[in-house]
Amino acid sequence: MAFKEYKVILITEGGCGTILLGSSGLPLEKVEMTLNRYASEGWQVVFQVLERKRYLLFWEREALIVTLGR
Repeated sequence: MAFKEYKVILITEGGCGTILLGSSGLPLEKVEMTLNRYASEGWQVVFQVLERKRYLLFWEREALIVTLGR
């Protein structure tokens, strides 16, 4: 399916949980809320990737990069 426009969104786990707990995971409610909001506007998920990024030199946190199309 060919899309006419694309949008890339980035969803990251919280910084406080990363520092205090070492890792807190992605906020699933935030992911659901964000994807449902874009779906109501006609966007569809085209591709997604989960990456681990360095955070404040000593910690790592997860980030979800989602490509949407419509």
